[in-house]
Amino acid sequence: MLAPALEVVGLRKIYARDGRTLEVLDLEHLAVADGEFVTIVGPSGCGKSTLLHILGGFVRADAGQIRVHGREVAAPGPDRGMVFQEFALFPWRTVAGNVGWALEVQAMPAAERAAIVDRHLELTGLREFRDALPGELSGGMKQRVALARVLAFDPEVLLMDEPFGALDAQTRETMQEELTRLWERTGKTIVFVTHDIEEAVYLGDRVVVLTARPARVREDVVVDLPRPRDIEVRKSVAFLEWRNHVGDLIRSEAVGAGRSAGPARGRP
Repeated sequence: MLAPALEVVGLRKIYARDGRTLEVLDLEHLAVADGEFVTIVGPSGCGKSTLLHILGGFVRADAGQIRVHGREVAAPGPDRGMVFQEFALFPWRTVAGNVGWALEVQAMPAAERAAIVDRHLELTGLREFRDALPGELSGGMKQRVALARVLAFDPEVLLMDEPFGALDAQTRETMQEELTRLWERTGKTIVFVTHDIEEAVYLGDRVVVLTARPARVREDVVVDLPRPRDIEVRKSVAFLEWRNHVGDLIRSEAVGAGRSAGPARGRP
């Protein structure tokens, strides 16, 4: 049996504040298969972003293991690419220069680097903007550049921390559709943290609902909606049922009711 693309076992994170300890994560097990799109939601402050930063190697866990295709990891590495809400682009570099930055750091030959940059500019619809500076781009275009930059070095797992949270509603919906298209074309494994329930249901093969602190898996919801997903899917009764089910789970956690660490699968 093939190892999951990403697996978490016994993950714990505890912060010390004002002489007290604050347990943020207590995640017994979470696995993401190759090519799967998993979204993660939960009550505000439950530790979603902390979990993603631990998966990326930017924050160290106090216990547990993280494995990428069976290999244990504990620090940042090229096997995981991270996309943040903040675009973090170099303002003095062009779009092409930003996309190729990580390849330059790896000392990749110029011709090979240029070919990869061109391919990813085409993939993300940025070819006409290759010579533009970030300050000349809209928020949605900047996020495309950030996504192209990560995809260019071909990570095994793509980690996304509320990447569309700063965008207006219309641009956000467009970017969701673009990301779905990119995922279908590249077959990447994606773990996507969001506070937006509709976004989680629209994007995910599964929606992992976390409990209030310490974050455990309240329910692992398999979203049985057809792909490719489009505006008609958003209007469907089934979509509304999934959205309401996930929303009810989060609301129950927000008021401290019905907490459970046991994962469950299936349709409401």
